[in-house]
Amino acid sequence: MMQFPPMDYSAATGFGGNTLDRMSERREDAPFIASMRESAAARVILIADDLLVMGTGAVVLHSRAVGEALGALWHEATFLGVDKVGPVFAAAVPAPAEGAPYTLENLRALAIQDVVPLDVLGAVAQARSLVGWHARHGFCANCGAPTHPGPAGMRRDCEACGATHFPRTDPVVIMLAVDGDRCLLGRQRRFVERSYSCLAGFMEPGETIEAAVRREIWEEAGVVTRRVAYHASQPWPFPSSLMIGCFAEAVSLDIEPRDAELEDVRWFDRADIGPMLDRTHPQFIAPPAVAIAHHLLRAYARYGAPAMPADAEIPA
Repeated sequence: MMQFPPMDYSAATGFGGNTLDRMSERREDAPFIASMRESAAARVILIADDLLVMGTGAVVLHSRAVGEALGALWHEATFLGVDKVGPVFAAAVPAPAEGAPYTLENLRALAIQDVVPLDVLGAVAQARSLVGWHARHGFCANCGAPTHPGPAGMRRDCEACGATHFPRTDPVVIMLAVDGDRCLLGRQRRFVERSYSCLAGFMEPGETIEAAVRREIWEEAGVVTRRVAYHASQPWPFPSSLMIGCFAEAVSLDIEPRDAELEDVRWFDRADIGPMLDRTHPQFIAPPAVAIAHHLLRAYARYGAPAMPADAEIPA
């Protein structure tokens, strides 16, 4: 298992431990990418219908021969980067035939089971996001003509109009509003029974992280917050989000939701959080360690409310 710097909270989250050298400065170097494809050490992460293809013994990184045998188009495989062994690619394949020595694994379940090292799990998240992006962007958003992968698979080109398209990442704020030894949690109707988590929502165009945090808490709970402190981030490959974990200082306590997105929102005592995370609380549970919400709550349970930034001096 990879060892991460003790203060790098992001690297300890599910899907956050990717240690590949992405070599982004070489992606436009066609001869270099060709040499990576021809390397005897090249391996590939295979995705079928948004599921990970896993071999016997929890094998995630497959040889080129296996990838091509399962239907991967090697010349279109996306170059993810290089690890200590060699280059790593990602490719889409059809679901393996029944009886083949492979299983299709859901990434959420796989992360919860903790059977794949964190660094490899991070590369799997990168692979799933990019394979999914290619599958959904076969046509140009500018003119509607077919697009084709660039040399490294990190862009798609339109020969008809010359447009170039790159993968996108959708930022999502996820936050814990705190008032001393109380914190604000909510639950959606789809959550498992008794489960509560941090509030979250997509950032909107022209919005800062801090403004998004305050807006989402106000909309989902009717609670006013002021200062915002960043804690950690997490790639979330469903399909391609970045969870931005923050704490927010509550300056009002009454819960009056402005929308109906959550089934319930309530204040919890800090003393409840540890047992909720450990699944020993008699009434409630919190998200598992794969989720950044778990890490926000764990930090709060251990250390209390974080130091908030001082008021900024804004020029007149």
